[in-house]
Amino acid sequence: MVIAVNTRFLLNELEGVGYFIREVFGRICRQHPEHRFYFLFDRQPEEGLALPSNTSVLVLSPPARHPILWKYWYDIKVAMALKRIKADVFVSPDGFLSLTTRVPQCLIVHDLGFLHQPAAYRTSHLQFYKRYTPRFLKKAAAVATVSAFSRQDILSHYPVPPEKLSVVYSAVKEGFRPIDPAEQDQVRQKHTDGKLYFIYAGSIHPRKNLVNLLKAFSLFKKRQQTNWKLVLAGRLAWKNDAFLTLLKTYKYRDDVVLTGYLPEEELVKLVASSYALVYPSLFEGFGVPVLEGMRCGVAVLTSSGTAMEEIAGSAALYFQPEDPASIAEQMMRIYKDEDLREQLVARGRERAAEYSWERTAGLVWDAVMRASESVDRVDKVDIVDKGG
Repeated sequence: MVIAVNTRFLLNELEGVGYFIREVFGRICRQHPEHRFYFLFDRQPEEGLALPSNTSVLVLSPPARHPILWKYWYDIKVAMALKRIKADVFVSPDGFLSLTTRVPQCLIVHDLGFLHQPAAYRTSHLQFYKRYTPRFLKKAAAVATVSAFSRQDILSHYPVPPEKLSVVYSAVKEGFRPIDPAEQDQVRQKHTDGKLYFIYAGSIHPRKNLVNLLKAFSLFKKRQQTNWKLVLAGRLAWKNDAFLTLLKTYKYRDDVVLTGYLPEEELVKLVASSYALVYPSLFEGFGVPVLEGMRCGVAVLTSSGTAMEEIAGSAALYFQPEDPASIAEQMMRIYKDEDLREQLVARGRERAAEYSWERTAGLVWDAVMRASESVDRVDKVDIVDKGG
């Protein structure tokens, strides 16, 4: 078979979807050398990108970084490329697909955050998601998502046949692991002047709820009178005016460390050297940083509701993300109770071991096969060529 994969998020500074693509499709390509894979980029990939021998790169310009260009890229450029390479199936891991090709498509939708947290999205992006997500779900021959929570969320909002929608889960990069105490001391000296700290890992935008995390940390500092710090490890993404405004006048600004985007190796060390990871996101389809903390051997505090409770189970402490006092309460609880922290670390290690990229790759491959075998396929016919 000829399998085309949308890899436009396989960038140098990888985040959620980009890591998913790298880990899953690198494995799938190596596990299925009998098939030919084409990775479709919207810009020249970074130098040094290691690809299996059965993989080719196609760069389809222009870069698709705006809703108008998204539409053009998927419906014109991707559709034309699928026809040219005689693709048997197209896999799109970013929730978008082509509405003009008749090549069977496997769509991966990570979450419906735009429905639950619309204020966290740019207006043009929000309108695109609302308009086209139901069309993408209808068009796809097979759909996959990353948790049972997300699957039920999709089924409750859109008329997707349940048999069409499978769960493939996500996982954590193998590099996340505990580090020895001496190295932890070095990391703390570098980033927090040797002080213990809570860490948030992920990009900084409204859905991640960092304004409430700052308010919670303020309550924690007032009540505990401690020199602990809060490290926010991730890039400033979008719509951060409220966060940046609060930070300017924040009483404990000297105890908040913003690292910006970090290479994976540095992020692992920073997470593994923390006292606990706090992930206060308002909505997630999976919540990868929760498992990253567990794999690094630190206690995890996270939001109740959405997917995190499914993913973490009894291996985390939960708070109400809309309530800074609830977040602060759990921060104080883990601060005071070393035995509880050790219990969470042990449970977290077991919980994180249940998720692997090997399992994810196998489940995604099953979804790709379902798409390729779809009965309503019309081989190699492209509506674009008919003036559609």
